[in-house]
Amino acid sequence: MMIFEVVPLVLTGFAWAVFAYFIVVNGCQTALLCSATAAMRRHRQRVWEEDRVGLLGSAVTPTISALAPAYNEEANVAESVHALLMLQYPALEVVLINDGSGDSTLDVLIRTFNLYPIHPIFRNQVPSQPIRGLYRSRIHPQLLVVDKENGGKADALNAGLNCATGELVCAIDADTLIEPDALLRIVRPFLTDENVVAAGGTIRVANGSKVAHGRVLDARVSPGLLAGCQTVEYLRSFLFGRLGWNNLGGNLIISGAFGLFRRESVLEVGGYVHDTVGEDMELIADLRRQGQDRGTPSRVDFVPDPVAWTEVPESWRVLGRQRDRWHRGLTDVLCRHRGVLFNPRYRALGLVVYPYYLGVELLGPVVEALGLIAVPLGLMLGAVDVTFGALFLAVAYGWGVLLNVAVIALEELTYRRYQRWPDLLLLLFWSVVEGVGYRQLTVIWRLRGLWRYARGSKDWGVMSRKGLGTPAQV
Repeated sequence: MMIFEVVPLVLTGFAWAVFAYFIVVNGCQTALLCSATAAMRRHRQRVWEEDRVGLLGSAVTPTISALAPAYNEEANVAESVHALLMLQYPALEVVLINDGSGDSTLDVLIRTFNLYPIHPIFRNQVPSQPIRGLYRSRIHPQLLVVDKENGGKADALNAGLNCATGELVCAIDADTLIEPDALLRIVRPFLTDENVVAAGGTIRVANGSKVAHGRVLDARVSPGLLAGCQTVEYLRSFLFGRLGWNNLGGNLIISGAFGLFRRESVLEVGGYVHDTVGEDMELIADLRRQGQDRGTPSRVDFVPDPVAWTEVPESWRVLGRQRDRWHRGLTDVLCRHRGVLFNPRYRALGLVVYPYYLGVELLGPVVEALGLIAVPLGLMLGAVDVTFGALFLAVAYGWGVLLNVAVIALEELTYRRYQRWPDLLLLLFWSVVEGVGYRQLTVIWRLRGLWRYARGSKDWGVMSRKGLGTPAQV
């Protein structure tokens, strides 16, 4: 058989294989959406009957240490710390870790919060770079600032773990704005289930919103292309991507921007791993795997109503670096824990959760890129017809757009953070653009992440930000 006869046959078979892959992937995501809808209904029924305000005076409320690493965050750090100090929680310690910043981060903190040095007494339970000094605020005694040599985010969090005193620790990015009652909401699983070792909340995009004094005062959808597409992407990722896993084997990811952990459990697994760019996912994988190995608590929950707002990249270059790094982190974690795959010892983690992250999240961009090459080439060579091409686009991308719209409907029926019709219409517009155009760019960035991981790259890259809102006043 001549090569010009073989190529169309190969293209046809491959195109159908990719088509089947998209059916499986979108089917899995539809199942996650259904699971998330059911979980959301149960969650809202429970929350309706609870008394969060009663927690403020409860003697059994666990203490929380909020750990906020900061590296060259002079634009946002005062705003973020001010917001943390205003959180509604009865036993809160705020631990800001200045990770050897080269800008004026520490100077801004000293000036804004009237810091003074204290004697550095703490237990060095997990490894970190040397701590240069500890500072306490004269205005807010619950604020502790740790100044240390640069070691990266994981190293900074380990330093914070060593200096913290809370029963629970809340890992927060220094540029994240937490809603006032978020801790009262996210602590709920720890009060009702002793098997819970970690819980994550929802991250929303603050770009385009009115921000002042560490609060999002008026939630708006950004008119910018990148921020708008990321708004839809974050809604989909959190409102059904992570909520859906509560009923289907538990989560493998908690955003490093906002998560709550049992401090002793984190110390038992050795804290955050230094030699990875996916330290947040690595910690969750360690907690779940080692917990099941030892028969100790290992459940990880997602709670949809605690909300943190973050500034997302609006630069193509910075966003590309971020997605490259995220995919390298995912690849590294899955490789480190490959023994979990299809291992019945780990139950749903090994039989459902890990295979999904491997087949969909990790290898998805590879299959999608090959499909984007094979189908157009097959159309040109007559290996597939126009009807198949249209059906492929409908399944690969049209189904994804429908899922985006379903997530927006879920948001509108539950929390309705966006109160104006123009914002809702803009969300619907970005839900289409995100699926056709923006998504293909993320495929390229994620493929670059795979390539750079194979070459041993572990750098973070520069994540520059504009800053949110106006400077906080204290």
